[in-house]
Amino acid sequence: MTLAPTLTTLESLKAGQSATVIHLAPSHGHGDDGADVSRRLMELGFVPGERIRMLKRGLPGGPVAVKVGQSTFALRRFEAALISIQPE
Repeated sequence: MTLAPTLTTLESLKAGQSATVIHLAPSHGHGDDGADVSRRLMELGFVPGERIRMLKRGLPGGPVAVKVGQSTFALRRFEAALISIQPE
């Protein structure tokens, strides 16, 4: 019996954990730039197959700090919720 990989979203990853990006969901309902959020995340390096690491979590509902490659980004929680990941 093979176990299916556990998928979750980046917003639920704990500080210090690493994961692999699986999919980016389209964004809806986040202002005029909502349609462009997923595209911007991909331009920053959040693409399927990319390894990421959660560096720090802010206050509940606040931003998260994530390392992608050699770059560090602060993401809003709704942005992190668009990124499906497989934790390592």
